[in-house]
Amino acid sequence: MPSKEFETLPNLYLVGPMGAGKTTVGRHLAELLGREFLDSDHEIERKTGATIPWIFEKEGEQGFRDRETAVINELTSRPHLVLATGGGAITQVLNRNYLKQRGIVVYLYTPVEIQLQRTYRDKNRPLLQVENPEQKLRDLLAVRDPLYREVAHHIIETNQGAARDLAQRILNLITSKN
Repeated sequence: MPSKEFETLPNLYLVGPMGAGKTTVGRHLAELLGREFLDSDHEIERKTGATIPWIFEKEGEQGFRDRETAVINELTSRPHLVLATGGGAITQVLNRNYLKQRGIVVYLYTPVEIQLQRTYRDKNRPLLQVENPEQKLRDLLAVRDPLYREVAHHIIETNQGAARDLAQRILNLITSKN
């Protein structure tokens, strides 16, 4: 049940690269708002009964992106939600439209060095299973950063403060402008 104080706020959507802390910050933000928290990647896995690496392997990246768009369309149609999206969700025009038009989008900007620290041992990230993960993160950010900025209503840097502090900063930012 959403907090009465925040029930008129639109849905909140967190975008950003792998390792930005979207899921962790999103959980704290949902708690502060008294809202449901969902992660689009977790929802894809729940609905398909398969892991994201398995989907990538069997269906390719486009097969995964098609599933992701269907899930984002469904989730952004629900009320009183905080949603963390996958790092590449913004590569699809439909996803950017759903997010921007159906809620407040916050881009969690994270430098590559911090992304690398946070994702270094994570085998559940198919795009990082390459010889040079740092270069892959740099290449992804070069392509995706303009898209994150295009869709975002607000940009928060994640290299300053703990996840709970970032959630509070986001809440202060969105409530001061509404």
